[in-house]
Amino acid sequence: MIVYLFSLLSPTANIAAYLDPGSGSFILQLLIGGLVGLILILKTFWGRIKVFVNNLLGRTPLSTEEPDEEA
Repeated sequence: MIVYLFSLLSPTANIAAYLDPGSGSFILQLLIGGLVGLILILKTFWGRIKVFVNNLLGRTPLSTEEPDEEA
């Protein structure tokens, strides 16, 4: 515990950090993958999301049933 406190209180050296091209490429891939995943989730659950939002706003969904034809 004393060593930990001493390390927090001791002066630190300036560290020069950089992103090499591999790190930048990895971060870009993570962002693109996350965006594609979010789009896929929205596409998959769009009907449920729409019903949930309509229930929150107190709206009734439009009927998608076709009227019966009496001949």
